[in-house]
Amino acid sequence: MDHTAMTMTRTMRAIEITRPGGPEALVASNRPVPAPGYGQVLIRIAHAGVNRPDALQRAGLYKPPPNASDLPGLEAAGEVVEVGPGVETPEVGERVCALLPGGGYAEYAVTPAAHCLPVPEGMSLKEAACLPETYFTVWSNLFMRGRLQGGERVLIHGGSSGIGTTAIQLANHFGARVFTTAGSAEKCAACKRLGAARAINYREEDFVSVLREAGGAHVILDMVGGDYIARNLEALADEGRLVQIAFLQGAKAEVNFAEIMMRRLIVTGSTLRPQSDLAKARIAAELRERVWPLLAARRVGPVLDEEFELEAAARAHARMESSQHIGKIVLNV
Repeated sequence: MDHTAMTMTRTMRAIEITRPGGPEALVASNRPVPAPGYGQVLIRIAHAGVNRPDALQRAGLYKPPPNASDLPGLEAAGEVVEVGPGVETPEVGERVCALLPGGGYAEYAVTPAAHCLPVPEGMSLKEAACLPETYFTVWSNLFMRGRLQGGERVLIHGGSSGIGTTAIQLANHFGARVFTTAGSAEKCAACKRLGAARAINYREEDFVSVLREAGGAHVILDMVGGDYIARNLEALADEGRLVQIAFLQGAKAEVNFAEIMMRRLIVTGSTLRPQSDLAKARIAAELRERVWPLLAARRVGPVLDEEFELEAAARAHARMESSQHIGKIVLNV
């Protein structure tokens, strides 16, 4: 595409957050097309992923990092239409999916070139838009930080979420025995189809009892927080690792640190967005080497829940916050 033709129009469709609030705070607008800076690329977006951090940002609870777009949207797939100085790859015309610092709910977005990954062979842009945020999050937390190994038992909370469906598949592929929690028989069945050895309906069973009976979890990936934190510690095997990535039920808990010491437990966690560009580039490099071949071979893949038009972003957020979804929600830009 001749980018000069695009820059003559100078504006793009976008969804902005008019004020902190519910889904209705997302409103369609026109914005200037951003220009790529040093080491950055400009992507013409075909599809954008919808994620929990977008809803937190909309509610006023998750500020974008300095110099990032104030528009929501942390992942997208599309075509590179312009490259900034210092960029060798990807080239103009390449189809990529990318982790974004923000700005995904729009026709164009800029991001560091090192945060782009090629669209896996045979995969649509709609599917590819589901990959970056979840795969960066799961790989960096479950494998880089949590050091999950084949043969270990792992407990993945929220198994039917975008993060959960990704984590189950990757953990299963790399030889772990996967336990997961979900809130309905339908969601539990979906988790088992993806490779979970045991899906626990948390409305009917106590995950601590199930894991203790199995010998304890070597790694737990949790986005619930609240009273799950102390229960997770109980559910861990000795020398187990609890990896916290979100707090749907609150970030504070009363914890017995004697248990952490006596049983040599590790409590860790991370958020992706505030990490340095270099840290994210390292995650991208590992994904390209270890995971992207699996996506191309269809050994693992995104689970799509529902697609909404860009202007229906508020409905997409309502769907996500209903927690009825199984897998990823995307916007068709």
